[in-house]
Amino acid sequence: MTFRNQSVTKSMIIQTAMILAAGRGERMRPLTDDTPKPLLEAGGTPLIVHHIRALQKAGVTHLVINHAHLGQQLEEYLGKGERFGVNIRYSPEGEGAALETGGGIYKALPLLGKEPFLVVNGDVWTDMDYEGLAIGDVDAHLYMVNNPDHNLQGDFALSNGKVHQLGSTKLTYSGIGIYRPELFVGCEPGKFPLAPILRNAMDHDRVSGELFTGQWIDVGTPQRLQQVTEILSSATRMD
Repeated sequence: MTFRNQSVTKSMIIQTAMILAAGRGERMRPLTDDTPKPLLEAGGTPLIVHHIRALQKAGVTHLVINHAHLGQQLEEYLGKGERFGVNIRYSPEGEGAALETGGGIYKALPLLGKEPFLVVNGDVWTDMDYEGLAIGDVDAHLYMVNNPDHNLQGDFALSNGKVHQLGSTKLTYSGIGIYRPELFVGCEPGKFPLAPILRNAMDHDRVSGELFTGQWIDVGTPQRLQQVTEILSSATRMD
C-alpha cells in the first residue's frame, strides 16, 4: 500500500523511469563475479525484470538503464525491451567505472528528457504499484520505508509530506524516488553521490516524500535474495 502525493494542482504523472543497474554487488560475491547483480534471479526471474514488469503494468514504458560491471550482459538479455512491452535505452558507464547514483543519473539526463522521471534502484525488490505516481511542485519526491535491521538509524525524517535531514524519527530511503532534471542544475559530469544533492534541496524545502508500507527488501546479500525468493514462492503457492 502506498499513499499518493496529494499535491494535485501542479502534479505531473510520471511516464519515464530509470533503473539503476551499475553497482558491482560486492556483498553478493561470488554470485556477481560472472553475473551483474540485476540479473540475479529471485523466484526464477531476474531482479531487474521484476521492476520492468511492474513498470510496464503501470504504463511506464520508457525506460533508461545504466550499467557498468558486466553491463553488456544486461543489454544482451533485455535488448530494446520489446518482449517486455517497453522501450529500453542504455547509459553505459564503462566496465569498472560506475559513476555512483548522482553521476549515473546526471549522465543519463539526455535520455531521460525534460520532464520528471522515476528512479528505481535495481537491487531492491518491492510490490509497489507504480501506476499514477506523481510529483508536485518540488524537485524530488522520495518513497520512504520503515527502517530495516541493517539500517536502524534511518536516513531522513518525514514530516507533513516533506523530507528533512534532521528529525526525531528517521526513516530509510527506499531507493525509489521521482526527480525533476532541475535537481541536477550545476552538477558536472563524473562520479558523485546523490545524497548531498538531496540534502541541499531539503535545505530549500524542495523535497517531498511519503511512507510506503508495502513489501520492500534491499537485496544486498545472498540471504536477502533468498528471502525474496521465499516470498515469491509463498505467493505462488497461495495463488
